[in-house]
Amino acid sequence: MATVKVKFRTSSVDRKEGTLYYQVIHNRVVRQISIGYKIYPMEWDVVEGRILFQAACDKGRFCYLQSLDARLKSDVARLNDILSRLAYAGSPFTSDDVVALFLTSFGKDGFFSFCKRLIAQMRQVGKQRTAETYTTALNSFIRFRNIHGDIPLDELDVNLMMEYESYLKSNGICPNSSSFYMRNLRAMYNRAVEQELTMQRHPFKHVYTGIDKTVKRAVSAKVIRQIRDLDLMPSMDYARDMFMFSFYTRGMSFVDMAYLKKKDLQNGVLTYRRQKTHQLLFIKWEKPMQEIGDKYDTSGSPYLLPIIRNVGKDDWRQYKNAAHLVNSKLNILSSSSPIMRPCRQDVGKSFGLACRISEKKQHVCLSRTGT
Repeated sequence: MATVKVKFRTSSVDRKEGTLYYQVIHNRVVRQISIGYKIYPMEWDVVEGRILFQAACDKGRFCYLQSLDARLKSDVARLNDILSRLAYAGSPFTSDDVVALFLTSFGKDGFFSFCKRLIAQMRQVGKQRTAETYTTALNSFIRFRNIHGDIPLDELDVNLMMEYESYLKSNGICPNSSSFYMRNLRAMYNRAVEQELTMQRHPFKHVYTGIDKTVKRAVSAKVIRQIRDLDLMPSMDYARDMFMFSFYTRGMSFVDMAYLKKKDLQNGVLTYRRQKTHQLLFIKWEKPMQEIGDKYDTSGSPYLLPIIRNVGKDDWRQYKNAAHLVNSKLNILSSSSPIMRPCRQDVGKSFGLACRISEKKQHVCLSRTGT
């Protein structure tokens, strides 16, 4: 009787990740299938032969282990299916036959499966922003496929992507958002091509992947001063302060604010590198910025602002939660305050709005920079 098991091989280097592999036994002949999946020894239950989720040190690692567990179950199910088909055929077969059939089909996942595995890898190596943008694009494409489900990599073609673009347009998605989805799907597809899981068919050749210029929205400097002077409850006050800090720092994005460190402020100049573009920027430190900094207790923290409060405990998740909180409070503030109602769509729509004073028109221009 043929059997399939998942095994774990520890690394020869102490405290390094070990490797998972599949063991196929048939007629007492043992064969191994190397799959390249890696975990730490404390994440593997040797007795039960399964992943230990409670060993995850943070949310990102937990998500990676979840994804890996799903992958292991899928692979084992595929191996058992191969065994069932060979047994049903009635002809003699060996462990080598099972391994050969599995390796032939290994990597021939659908586009969804490949993308989910790639996203898990991005999280594992700390590329949280990339993982999130990939996930957003993939979820949109999954909604488009609806009941049709996953699609083989070899079937992604120009016609399908043009159909997807039409679907986005019919659902009121603007060209820039459609382009965002397309660019990220293309990036994931190109990864599959690089891994030689499919040949390059240029499925995105006839869909829009550029960036349209958008009309900048503006509110008067008077409104900004009124927002600054509002008497608010603590949670609203915090959201307003973060918004005003972005304004004072020429539209700094929330993610850049979250990772500002006290050492970045030297001799009256705030120096930071943008998370998105890695561009180095310098801002003169002004009194209003200092007033916001003095308002919150960040003693014991290397960060300048009270956004990431528990250092080393999934900093990225803390940033995302804080961004969601601030956006939510700004939306409430923009809809409830008579002062902010005229600029509700601008201020309340997203914190990812950069603020600057127009030199000619003396208006506060609000333009997206992303968080």
